[in-house]
Amino acid sequence: MDYVEIARVETDRGELVLRERRPAPEQSGPGAPVLELRANGVFVMDTVEVSSERALATAALAQVASPRAVVVGGLGLGFTMREVLADPRVEVCAVVEVEPALVAWMRDGTIPHGPALLADERVRVVVADVAVAVAEARAASYDLVLLDVDNGPGYLVHDANAALYARPFLESVRAVLRPGGAVAVWSAAEAPDLEATLGEVFAATRAVPLEVRLQERDERYWLYVGSL
Repeated sequence: MDYVEIARVETDRGELVLRERRPAPEQSGPGAPVLELRANGVFVMDTVEVSSERALATAALAQVASPRAVVVGGLGLGFTMREVLADPRVEVCAVVEVEPALVAWMRDGTIPHGPALLADERVRVVVADVAVAVAEARAASYDLVLLDVDNGPGYLVHDANAALYARPFLESVRAVLRPGGAVAVWSAAEAPDLEATLGEVFAATRAVPLEVRLQERDERYWLYVGSL
């Protein structure tokens, strides 16, 4: 497999790289090049294995009766957002992303499917730390807050993200939710401490196991939900 760097940027949080995986010349067979996103040298996601992003969005949307206004914390390569937008009940999807470069790559077509996604009139892109964006949002303005910033509290992209799983931030999230609203937090592994903290803030909590098929193997992920 050959790798071709498409874009790179140094940010306050480190290095963000978008690269393309291509079959080596001696390998045959059709297939579009695969885009891969890496942060500080660590694989974040690609454009092939998107089952987990789809499962996250689908399961989160099922947690509320009327997800008219949704916040997605974390843009990534846009697949969680795309699945949210596929739900006809969604009228507004506010996507919060801390890396301006990633938003720019989506807008200018460096990520080819980006412009069409961002052209959806329901999309609102907020370039900010999700904690700041939530703190500045109007009270009772959203039905669902979906956090796809890390792979859960045990797999942080940046150490500072630990605050997103603590009580003060979750209380800020509760404040922006409408009656019947919920927060849904993605995790690659069981996170009992997160579940306990959600229980301190929200009226009802639950851990939803998600079975996902990745690269011909079965994986179990978790969605931690707090509801009003």
